[in-house]
Amino acid sequence: MKKEQQLDLYYQMVLIRRLEERGAELYQQGKIGGFMHLYIGQEAVSTGLIAAREARDRVITAYRDHGVALNCGVSANEVIAELLGKTTGMSKGKGGSMHMADTSKNLWGGHAIVGGHLPIAAGLAIGDQYAGNDNVTICMFGEGATNIGYFHEALNIAKTWNLRVLWVCENNQYGMGTTVERASAVTDIRQKAEGYGMKNGQVDGMDVMKVYDAAQDALEFVRKNSQPFLLEIDTYRFRGHSMGDPERYRKQEEVKKWQENDPIGIFNKQLLEKKVATKKVLDEIEARVEEEIAKAVEFAEASPEPAMEELYTDIYAD
Repeated sequence: MKKEQQLDLYYQMVLIRRLEERGAELYQQGKIGGFMHLYIGQEAVSTGLIAAREARDRVITAYRDHGVALNCGVSANEVIAELLGKTTGMSKGKGGSMHMADTSKNLWGGHAIVGGHLPIAAGLAIGDQYAGNDNVTICMFGEGATNIGYFHEALNIAKTWNLRVLWVCENNQYGMGTTVERASAVTDIRQKAEGYGMKNGQVDGMDVMKVYDAAQDALEFVRKNSQPFLLEIDTYRFRGHSMGDPERYRKQEEVKKWQENDPIGIFNKQLLEKKVATKKVLDEIEARVEEEIAKAVEFAEASPEPAMEELYTDIYAD
């Protein structure tokens, strides 16, 4: 990967982190309503994954979707405006935190129903199959979704019909407040693909370059063989499941241990050690992100609220 590309990955990861931190502040100030799930700690997953895709490849994900939207090219202005429910958001303020979507960038939405978007991913892949192209649908979900019927139905049909889907399990170790060990009979999530004769793999989700390499290999396999693939990416969320999570189910020692394995810190160290960038260059990227987020918040807060008439628009497709 070229130097400029590596620095762009660092920029994207820092942008996600700062946007999420600012989003948490805005939520606590009462400026963001409803549920909100932060991506802090998981930045390397979507950044490495989406960097490996081709622009024609579709991305669909669950409700922890702010970072995914940024990686797909949605601006910080639109993401924060959507969080605040403003008309300048990507969905005119109607989608909010859990429904970030921009089909012009092949982002087919964040989805709030656990596992509910997996059959939709299969449907997107069927559409591409009918069209006769070799686009890949990248479907991201948490490990909790692998215990739900949608998961098994979607993987079964993807394998049976040879659909080009890269199934990506973001295993952040907890389904809400429940550990993988307590909720799943099979704790090595990738093994669940074996029941459908599906190729699978596993990668460290705290290292963005490892994610990028694994995603490239998986996407190549799916595209060339017209077969689905399940990639388990092991990661950890540093914050609670959602903003209302009291976090009584895990010890601070555990969180601190994972935080020492901060994906941004790991990549920062790699870039310095390989002399891809100097500390000054990385500091300048972080300063640029701080300014961008500050301007995005200013833009969003100054944007108008949707008019009451908007309750009756965008209900049916044109």
